[in-house]
Amino acid sequence: MEIRSFGRAPSYSSGQSESRLGKALAMDGRRSRVHIATKTHDRTRDGSLRLLEESLKRLQTDHIEEWRLHNVATMDELDRIFAKGGAMEALLEAKEQGLVKHLSISGHTNPRVQLEAIERYPFDSVLVALSAPDALIYSFEHEFLPVATQKGIAVIGMKVLALGKLGHTYEQALRYTWSLPVSTTIIGMETMEQLERNLAAFERFKPLTDIERLGLLKELAPLVEPNVLRWKATAWDSGVWVERTV
Repeated sequence: MEIRSFGRAPSYSSGQSESRLGKALAMDGRRSRVHIATKTHDRTRDGSLRLLEESLKRLQTDHIEEWRLHNVATMDELDRIFAKGGAMEALLEAKEQGLVKHLSISGHTNPRVQLEAIERYPFDSVLVALSAPDALIYSFEHEFLPVATQKGIAVIGMKVLALGKLGHTYEQALRYTWSLPVSTTIIGMETMEQLERNLAAFERFKPLTDIERLGLLKELAPLVEPNVLRWKATAWDSGVWVERTV
């Protein structure tokens, strides 16, 4: 079994995440067999193009398979991205120039923002928070996933283990998200042991039954707090839920 899809961002470890992947792929010559996605957190055309240029250098490649707008949390951000001189211009230019193959957007907080985004542009994929506890508040699973699936957009699940908070029910948490109609999931790994554990869980994977799903949601309901699901809080350590105005 091979892992061929890698998600990176300039902000991850101050660029080291991209640099390490670039070095690894350059050493073993596997670039042509790997799908690389990276991101822009800048909301402007010029800033995003600068980030892409730097990412390509660190990744030691002349193109990437997927370029993603990183963590678009509010309608104001979305408006800035789609305005004249906004980041959307950079994405379209980069695709036209062959620097990127597919365009994407991600969101952790408010599914209504990503719903609006896919009405404005037919993104190839969307990366959203789809852990089991995420289903119980501001739910991408219930509000966003059915619409994206109907439109034929690839949905990628993240925050699957809720930043490690679901370690006590590790495999059930993976099975929960893998049982959804997603194209793939992104799971952070720091050690070979974690990699091997993830691969073993995947090889054993069977979709959750309705009874298993209900039992897991009941078990995890006490974790639906802003200091656990921090990506849905007003700030990382605020302990206060975002108030949705749209």
